Amino acid sequence: MTRLVFAAALVLMSASAFAQTRGQAAAAGAAGVTARLQSQGYRDIHDLRRTPDGKWTGKAIRNGAPVTVTSDPAGTTIAR
Repeated sequence: MTRLVFAAALVLMSASAFAQTRGQAAAAGAAGVTARLQSQGYRDIHDLRRTPDGKWTGKAIRNGAPVTVTSDPAGTTIAR
């Protein structure tokens, strides 16, 4: 019984560590995308979200106009 409880605790701790690592990776990815967009002349970048296909989409301002931006992993940015 003790081994079963120990094994269950290990599984739960591993799942928690994985979720934290994933969250940190997403935050680091969003920071990188924000920096890339800023270098391309966008400002007030917000609502960045990663799509299932690996692209990042969000809202920003460029040349005084609000735009929706999509940035792919290769660094290509599309504004509409």
